[in-house]
Amino acid sequence: MSDLAFGIDIGGSGIKGAPVDLVAGEYADKRTRIPTPRPSTPQAVADVLAQLVDSYHLADDVPIGVAFPAPMQHGVVRSMANLDQSWTGVDLPALVRRATGRHAVAVNDADAAGVGEVRYGAARDTDGVVLVATLGTGIGSALVVDGVLVPNTELGHLEIDGHDAETRAADSAREREDLSWEEWAERLQRYFGVVEDLLSPDLIVVGGGVSKHHEKYLPHLHLRAPIIPAQLRNAAGIVGAAALAAGR
Repeated sequence: MSDLAFGIDIGGSGIKGAPVDLVAGEYADKRTRIPTPRPSTPQAVADVLAQLVDSYHLADDVPIGVAFPAPMQHGVVRSMANLDQSWTGVDLPALVRRATGRHAVAVNDADAAGVGEVRYGAARDTDGVVLVATLGTGIGSALVVDGVLVPNTELGHLEIDGHDAETRAADSAREREDLSWEEWAERLQRYFGVVEDLLSPDLIVVGGGVSKHHEKYLPHLHLRAPIIPAQLRNAAGIVGAAALAAGR
């Protein structure tokens, strides 16, 4: 397995990438960000990916891992919310290979972040079932069992008390409804309590931008499993995608 891979995180406003040292689990060079093109069609994004990769002096055998903001199955985009609708049905690894000439893998961005946290972050060296939840506009989820990703979970869309869970418990709901941290913690308690009853995780890791304020809400949660903040934060998707590309 290579000790270097290139990770890319595609978002609605920016496309970020960096080479990743897979021994240390950190950037091997500075991260580069390029605005997401408008319209954000597959070919327009592929051109940006090629530009991003070509801006570094990488050996020809350095693989590429892509974290993508949509449900995916075997690298194929199933539906799209944040980019151009023409992405639905696109084989993203094949698109990246054509654009860059390199081996590529692609996964949902929450899955990539989960792998990053399990391999190198808050859940490093944790055996058993680890749930990584990213709290933001929605709720992303990654489920890792004994170090192996179970892809494509969409646990933010569980129906709880007659509601799509993320409409009540995502960080966007806290902001939209002007909830106090304690009020939001009650929502999170209900959400994670249901998830815990379904999966019995050994550890829950909470990521997303709001994780930097973890001391304001995590102490209010009372679950069977430990629940802790993510460590890699914004780097998790790039690092996790790179690790998957290298077969780690």
